[in-house]
Amino acid sequence: MAKHHPDLIMCMKQPGIAIGRLCEKCDGKCPICDSYVRPATLVRVCDECNYGSYEGRCVICGGVGVSDAYYCKECTLQEKDIINLGSAKTDLFYHRKAYGFNAH
Repeated sequence: MAKHHPDLIMCMKQPGIAIGRLCEKCDGKCPICDSYVRPATLVRVCDECNYGSYEGRCVICGGVGVSDAYYCKECTLQEKDIINLGSAKTDLFYHRKAYGFNAH
């Protein structure tokens, strides 16, 4: 998965109708491989991963989403186009807490 989330687990649920978003800092990146080239497939997020406070948030860092997220062509061809936001955010919270990193 992505370099910034080494422990990210794939959700493997059917994507819902919600569209993944990216913040200004992450705009243009593929959420899987951090590539900026050849955006191809719109990111769809399952209903459980887009529920509550995760709605409209950046799928990479959790900031305020300002643009739609796209998977790059290579990740689409390799069928890596399902992500799980819930466990990524939870794991990232405990990882930062354990190592003393600030939230932002």
